[in-house]
Amino acid sequence: MSTQTLTATAPAPAAKQLPGRISLAQTAQHSLALAGRGVTKFMKSPMQLVDVVLTPIISLLMFIYLFGESMAPGGDTDRYLQHVVPGVMVMAVFQASIGIGASLSADASTGIFDRFRSMPIARSSPLIGAVLADFVRYVICLATLVVLALIMGYRIGTNPVASLAAVALLIGFALSFSWMSVYLGMLIKNPASVQGLMTILILPLTFASTVFMEKDKMAGWLQGFSDVNPVSLVAGAVRGLLNGGEVAGPLAGSFLWMAGVTAVFFPLAMRAYRKNNG
Repeated sequence: MSTQTLTATAPAPAAKQLPGRISLAQTAQHSLALAGRGVTKFMKSPMQLVDVVLTPIISLLMFIYLFGESMAPGGDTDRYLQHVVPGVMVMAVFQASIGIGASLSADASTGIFDRFRSMPIARSSPLIGAVLADFVRYVICLATLVVLALIMGYRIGTNPVASLAAVALLIGFALSFSWMSVYLGMLIKNPASVQGLMTILILPLTFASTVFMEKDKMAGWLQGFSDVNPVSLVAGAVRGLLNGGEVAGPLAGSFLWMAGVTAVFFPLAMRAYRKNNG
């Protein structure tokens, strides 16, 4: 049989087909793979982690050594340190969650999302992977803060299980609220504008909370706002888990906020992503 005959009768190679429907398990696999890519980027560019290291250090030193005596009841800075450390933990991870929106907004101008769209992966995995990669930033942020707080004299008054639950709550809070930043990152083509809008949102929630001040030192109207403020609720739950005290009430409120924010902003972010990327 001639070579020409073999060539004519041989079946054509099958074209590579994109999967028609991707399961939840495959979506999780693709998202974790892209999260690994994000973590690798952090490791190759350590300067991206400078903010999550310096922010908790500067905040804690400033509120203890500059404002501590005036804000601490009776000038007792040791007692104030026990109050403010869990609050600064909440503030630090909340601020760290801003970065992802600005980063995604910058990525949108590089064409990387077009590359992802041409690959046989779940459409949602680029955004979910980016959010999961920020887990490393939150862990570094909290580890830095805990080490500094222990050196300054802060002491955990509960047990390791409660402490791990506090860390899990803080990271869950940051991951859920980061979907707000992701949505703005998909909506706005300017990273600086995304960061500015998120800062405008975060500052009032942080300073009108129990992060730095006990509730009974606030004005009456502010106490009412603080009762429903998600930052106050998470700070209260973390204080209970680390220092001892009420946990159930603020923890339930924290979960409601985290579930509500994720339920609203995850679909909005995905819709904006699909609209921008076909």
